Amino acid sequence: MRRARMPWPALLRAGGLALAVGLPVAALAYVVRSDVGPIVRWDRHAIVEATDFTRAHAGLRDALVTWQQAFQPTWVYLGGSLVCLWVWRRQHKPGRALWGFGTLMAAWLIANLAKELVRRARPVVEDALVHAGGTSFPSGHAFAAAATGTAVTLLLWPSLGPRARVAVPAVAAALTLAQSADRVLLGAHYPSDVVGGMLLGAAVSGASYLGYRGWTAPRNEPEA
Repeated sequence: MRRARMPWPALLRAGGLALAVGLPVAALAYVVRSDVGPIVRWDRHAIVEATDFTRAHAGLRDALVTWQQAFQPTWVYLGGSLVCLWVWRRQHKPGRALWGFGTLMAAWLIANLAKELVRRARPVVEDALVHAGGTSFPSGHAFAAAATGTAVTLLLWPSLGPRARVAVPAVAAALTLAQSADRVLLGAHYPSDVVGGMLLGAAVSGASYLGYRGWTAPRNEPEA
């Protein structure tokens, strides 16, 4: 019986992507955790300006709070998981669906682990717009949106037509940016928190997919 070869090229690409994004994010985490430097000063200035703008527009504040409740990380991951279930049941691709679901669960764990490792304090805002608990870096909302948007795009990619291959990633990117803006405008996260969350979330799903394709390609699966 012929032994399967280890997919080293794909695994190296996955590791390379993880390092290429993970190291800069780790450096950013170190800088903001130290609470000194121009990035930290800019973060604080941006939070004051953002929350002052939101406070001056009551309708915007109400919309942002509604968005915050509707797009909690739990609901985002659940939505992505339902897409995985649909791919399993309707497209009959259980392997691909399990990859997607496993990636989302791994993303959730990594986001929480990163928060515990960095333990950056939340922004302190006078006349706070919302009261968020826990730690600040990376933003769990931005992480969940980026990880789920990337995973769902890659999950559906083989079945998408030319127009959908533009629309789906565009919608995923727009939702991720909206999610990130919501956190800053409400004063729940610094800009660097959401940047770190977006980069790390997308990298987790992207690296996971490269590894997944490395394992499945030797089996000559028709999925792209």
